[in-house]
Amino acid sequence: MATEQGLTKDTILSSVAGYREQFEAGASKDALEKMFERDKENLRGLGVPIETIGDRADPDDLREARYRVPTAEYALPGDIAFTPAEIALLNIAGSVWGSESLSADARSGLRKIRALGIPVDEPIIGYAPRISLREASFPVLQRAIEQGRVVRFAYLRPGSAHPRERRVRPLALVEYEARWHVFGHDLNLDADRTFLLSRIVGDVAVTRESFDPALRDGAGERALAGLRAVADRQRALLEVHPGTEAALRLARRATPAGQGIVVPYVDLHVFADELASYGPEVRVVAPDDLRDAVVARLEATLALHSGGAR
Repeated sequence: MATEQGLTKDTILSSVAGYREQFEAGASKDALEKMFERDKENLRGLGVPIETIGDRADPDDLREARYRVPTAEYALPGDIAFTPAEIALLNIAGSVWGSESLSADARSGLRKIRALGIPVDEPIIGYAPRISLREASFPVLQRAIEQGRVVRFAYLRPGSAHPRERRVRPLALVEYEARWHVFGHDLNLDADRTFLLSRIVGDVAVTRESFDPALRDGAGERALAGLRAVADRQRALLEVHPGTEAALRLARRATPAGQGIVVPYVDLHVFADELASYGPEVRVVAPDDLRDAVVARLEATLALHSGGAR
């Protein structure tokens, strides 16, 4: 970062701290070069860009190549400034996500923020929420969205015995009702669809087939609007015991009703799984198909435990 022209490998090995000590201690050039190559890949894996500048006359000749970290990756425009409190909040926003879930642009932005060297307000840093991702398909789908690549995956629809393969242009990942969905264009059906990540079976395959990145514009908003529209059409009337876990969790998205609370939902089967997990803390008054699905899950649990009794 200290030079626009970059440094040769020999200069780095003989002058940069860490390498210099090994060099002065008599380490072989071959060992130092292996160390350099390994460190270079580790830095790139962390999201730190390293440019290799070859001979202009012969770009493939890397014997005198120079290496640099482009300052543009760290420098912010001159008309942008942050207060210490704003820096603290931006760092908290970045810490919410694990590094494996951050997009390349987000990682670049965080590097720029942390390189500013502005002190932050310590009291704010004590609060750092985390978003955990249990679905293994999330980072693969995220990379495919960034790269504009079509994906293939097996998807198990509710009530189906076997998954079906889908070919999808993934356009956005959205969170709704504490569950992650991927929104995209289903090429088999030639229609936009939203898929629940927890219903993806096995690995997601990223193909070489690409699509126009402009298709991503507004995709997240369209996906959330579609999910909200489905939830508006599907509402459950529930009786919930006060002071229970069910009351705490369901109240966040419920509205009071004369007989209990009304909770909108998107996927009947997923919602039935959630309600059954609360056991006697909640009772489904309506609709009938949701009540039947919850009862079926509770009866299956009872049968499983009764069969194992001695």
